[in-house]
Amino acid sequence: MSELLAPWLPLLQNPAGAALFIPFYALWVTLLLPGVWASMLAGALYGTLLGSLVVFVGASLGAIAVFLLGRSWLREWARRRLAAAPKWLAIEQAVSREGLKLVLLTRLSPAFPFSLLNLAYGLSEVSLRDYCIGLIGILPGTVLFCALGALAGDVARFGTVLSGHADPATWALRLAGVGATIASVWLVNRAARRALAE
Repeated sequence: MSELLAPWLPLLQNPAGAALFIPFYALWVTLLLPGVWASMLAGALYGTLLGSLVVFVGASLGAIAVFLLGRSWLREWARRRLAAAPKWLAIEQAVSREGLKLVLLTRLSPAFPFSLLNLAYGLSEVSLRDYCIGLIGILPGTVLFCALGALAGDVARFGTVLSGHADPATWALRLAGVGATIASVWLVNRAARRALAE
């Protein structure tokens, strides 16, 4: 991968390149590709702070695009599938009522793939407002992976950094992610039980 990118890196390593990286990242997310590698690349190119800002803006634009696609093109197909299974429809509606709380928790949790969540929320009843506010939950992971990219400093070293020892701040973010995963699973289970009881 580093060989493929080598000719393009000088074009990206400046303020104009940072502006170009935003739509690149948005497209990356829209294509449902995992964002870890691209986030680390932003960190390696722009440092932790600017890289995190670039990734957050790009990821948010891509996430909103996928959400709107799920809400428009794929919505009727998904609704027909859910209508054939009333229990699943009830669960989906109950989860939708949790709104912002559930969006924030699943965004904080590393157990839920970012790109697939965008599509799943597009098919739900979660409001666009709650969905957009919930994107704040991606900030800890964004900063973490941009910091790892900045630490690597070079695309060729990403694998080494990802498999290496973590510092206390990285461990704190990982533990917060585990906590958010447990909380979101509990919330989904509670909503599902309530829906089935109804």
